[in-house]
Amino acid sequence: MDGRAPRIKNRAPAAIQITAEQLLREAQERQESAFRAPKQRVEDFEELNEYRGRKRKEFEERIRRTRGSIKEWLQYANWEASQNEFARSPLHVDPRSIQLWLSYTEMELKNRNVQHSRNLFDRAVTLLPRVDQLWYKYVYLEELLQNVPGARQVFERWMQWEPDDKAWQAYIKMEERYGEMDRASAIYERWIAVRPDPRVWVKWGKFEEERQRLDKAREVFQTALDFYGDDEEQVEKAQAVFSAFAKMETRLKEYERARVIYKFALARIPRSKSAGLYASYTKFEKQFGTRTTLETTVLGKRRIQYEEELSHDGRNYDVWFDYARLEEGAFRDLRGEGATADEEEAAMGRVREVYERAVAQVPPGGEKRHWRRYIFLWLDYALFEEIETKDYERARQIYQTAVTLVPHKTFTFAKLWIMFARFEVRRLDLPAARKILGSAIGLCPKEKLFKGYIELETDLREFDRVRKLYEKYLEFDPANASAWIKYAEIESQLEDFARTRAIFELGISQPTLSMPELLWKAYIDFEIEEGERDTARSLYRAAHLSQRTRQKPIALPRAMREEEEEEDEEAEQRMVAGDPDRARQVFDHERVALLEVWKTFEETHGTSTTPPNKKRHVDQETGQMVEDWELVFEDDERENNPTTFKFLQMAHAWKNNRSKDASKSVLACIYCYCYYIDGKHGDEDATSDVASSHGGD
Repeated sequence: MDGRAPRIKNRAPAAIQITAEQLLREAQERQESAFRAPKQRVEDFEELNEYRGRKRKEFEERIRRTRGSIKEWLQYANWEASQNEFARSPLHVDPRSIQLWLSYTEMELKNRNVQHSRNLFDRAVTLLPRVDQLWYKYVYLEELLQNVPGARQVFERWMQWEPDDKAWQAYIKMEERYGEMDRASAIYERWIAVRPDPRVWVKWGKFEEERQRLDKAREVFQTALDFYGDDEEQVEKAQAVFSAFAKMETRLKEYERARVIYKFALARIPRSKSAGLYASYTKFEKQFGTRTTLETTVLGKRRIQYEEELSHDGRNYDVWFDYARLEEGAFRDLRGEGATADEEEAAMGRVREVYERAVAQVPPGGEKRHWRRYIFLWLDYALFEEIETKDYERARQIYQTAVTLVPHKTFTFAKLWIMFARFEVRRLDLPAARKILGSAIGLCPKEKLFKGYIELETDLREFDRVRKLYEKYLEFDPANASAWIKYAEIESQLEDFARTRAIFELGISQPTLSMPELLWKAYIDFEIEEGERDTARSLYRAAHLSQRTRQKPIALPRAMREEEEEEDEEAEQRMVAGDPDRARQVFDHERVALLEVWKTFEETHGTSTTPPNKKRHVDQETGQMVEDWELVFEDDERENNPTTFKFLQMAHAWKNNRSKDASKSVLACIYCYCYYIDGKHGDEDATSDVASSHGGD
């Protein structure tokens, strides 16, 4: 052979195609069964010894390779046990292995070697006393063999190690199964001595209640309460004891006893940590209490809620307000229901405690917005002492402390000063009230302080003092138009009209005023009330000419408007009669009103093509940029708007041609201008406004 691969002569596909899936399926179907060692049948002892020797050799080789594997040792021991070679099965590999001890004892029990099992358990619990599983199996073995004294003895050995609660509970359950209730009670007592937890006391109390030993159950709970004493931390732990004690009395229909227990507990446990106890008490009162007791319980529950909220944020003044109102309401309810003096004193103490804790939370920083709510806490505290408790000296001290606390150089609170002064007035100590307000104005002058002091003196009819206060007020703020008006009103009420006019004149002459139009209007109204219409008219014209009132024109009073209309008609008649000077004065005034209507029209219906009639300029008084409406008259129109000026020329020419009927000519000019507005902008409302302002029908 030459070593070359044979050539494939027939490359045609086979007639029957075999897929990969068919190959896998056939391999699975034709697979032989798994290899299994044949079963060996032993005919005599010689073959048995040979078999055992071979197996031991295998186990020992495996152990030699993995000596630390407990699994291999267990398999070896179990095989020896299956061969009834119990002497060879014990293991001494790891005497602290729990699994080895359990397997060993289980092997002995399966083969009914009870005594061997006992010995093994005894050795195991001696060597590993903290392994509860060994003790449980040991006890179970003794009880299974009906050896109750032996099981009890095992439990006693176990209890000497003070195991966990489950072990004690298992001991008690065993005694209950055999009716040894006294022994079980004694075990509870030993359990309490080892671990005096609240749940253990509760279990013991319920146990005594179930066996109908009610006196013993009460004794258990009372002993628990004596054990915890009055220490706050210990009493807090005893909530479950108090609750279980009260529920037991409730089940026994001893409702008064239960209520006393609840109150006793709630009086000693902090409110913020007794939510569960309060919930139980609330449920109890809903079922068995009266309306009064239920309300008291609800109050207690709300106290807990407020305390919890304040524990997160001590400066939450809204919560302090609610808390204080809650305590004040409880105090008033107690007093209305005829409570004893001690109960009222206790309720009053709770209110004061809340207020003292609240005002101790001084706001941080020096910003007034942080202090507003805080100051109202002081005010409410003072009002409570004044109105509810009648302790006026304490209320005075509260006001003084609050006034001292506020940083008046940075900001002040006028309401605090005024309420302090009003308090002294109610105490009939007028000099003290004046001293308070005087100190406030001297220390931190403020508009509200002046107003409050003036109001006080006005109520007392001390008008000389009112005058002095207004003088100080206007020295402090001469630009305050309202102060000038109020001062003038006081003098007007006192019928000192000369002083009233002097005050108005001095006010309108000030270089700066906050709202000059109001002062001018008040002056005009005063003159009208006094019947000085000519003076009022002069003031009105002077006000319109004043730079300070140009932005906000003053509306002429209705009475003077009616009078002006009558004078206009008279002026037109005089013009017809040949007295044009009076008519010219009327038209001068009317053109201002007409342009005011035009300005309103343009503001409502103007477009982007509407010529602007506002100008920006620097106010000489304030130094700020302001917008002002410019009133454009005939001379201005000649330069700025030739079309409008030409229209006015045509109107004058038409008027000259109709000089015989001058009155109708004037009205015709006005109506022509109205027609121009209507035709230009299509605004019939503006047309009617212009026409009606000139007496058109």
